[in-house]
Amino acid sequence: MRTGLKPYKTKGEAAVRTRKIYGKNMKLSEFDYSLPKELIAQYPADERDKCRLMVLDRKKKTIAHKTFEDIAGYFKAGDLLVLNNTKVIPARLFGKRKSGGKVELFLLEKKNPTCEALVRPGARIKDGEKVVLESGDEVEILGRGDVGRFVKFARPLDDILNAIGHVPLPPYIDRDDEESDRLNYQTVYAGRDGATASPTAGLHFTHELLGRLQKLGVETGYVTLHTNYGTFAPIKTDNVESHKMHKEYFELPAETAKAIEEAKERGGKVFAVGTTTARVLEHCSGKVSSGYTGMFIYPGYEFKVVDHLMTNFHLPKSTLMLLVSAFAGKGFIFEAYRQAIAEKYRFFSYGDGMLIL
Repeated sequence: MRTGLKPYKTKGEAAVRTRKIYGKNMKLSEFDYSLPKELIAQYPADERDKCRLMVLDRKKKTIAHKTFEDIAGYFKAGDLLVLNNTKVIPARLFGKRKSGGKVELFLLEKKNPTCEALVRPGARIKDGEKVVLESGDEVEILGRGDVGRFVKFARPLDDILNAIGHVPLPPYIDRDDEESDRLNYQTVYAGRDGATASPTAGLHFTHELLGRLQKLGVETGYVTLHTNYGTFAPIKTDNVESHKMHKEYFELPAETAKAIEEAKERGGKVFAVGTTTARVLEHCSGKVSSGYTGMFIYPGYEFKVVDHLMTNFHLPKSTLMLLVSAFAGKGFIFEAYRQAIAEKYRFFSYGDGMLIL
């Protein structure tokens, strides 16, 4: 497939180009900002497509303030909208040690009978110890994985999650999950079980809005990236380039690869909905592929497939903040965030949207 731009041959080549543009040893502190706590959205907008939308035009260096339903005006016939169709599982489980102490398991993946999870309080629990869940099921805590601990279930995981699983809301949403979150924290096109965090840029789309885009002649394609700890894990190294992403499972199917090729050939633009979608498209260079990706995009990276990016407002010093800074330019992104704070946009998972043209 021809995309018109050459991918990096090696990670080293990417690093060399990055240093030429931004200098060696980018510091994490360069991607920090202060956010008033009251701007962190605790609940979604009453209607998905009625939230606010900030539109950044990279060529004109302009910033416009719209509502999300206005997004249709930025598409034309022949463009391609690419969505991540992963589906969030109720990945939080609660139980007790046999001594009576409370335990939380936050699954990082969905596998039977053994998968990796964050275990709290993990330091106190020994390998081989069994925890009793709210359902009465026993879970054996095993050795350490890449990030958390391996946990082994005695019966099918789906049965346990459906019975007692909680919606895995991020920690900056300062409340317990509610029944409404089972719907609100899921995109309307979610179809592939496996995410332990929502691809939140897609939460603003409705079936009606997707229908409007289809009537305009906009094509739609899907990728899968099972969003998990890798997307949201904090960067713990001051030198940005030293950070290693936790790998996440992805698929870019043949029909989407074909849609990308055809869109490029007819002069259409590829709109990626979310940083997860962007990472899949860039990891695969738009070609059919599946597996695990730990791709970390930061300033200096040259995008090969994505023309326009739909995203939300991200945590300071996060991998997501670095990705959008790579796409739009750090200075332009930080000016947009300054305006967003001044205009009291709602931030993070349940917050408002941003379209970068």
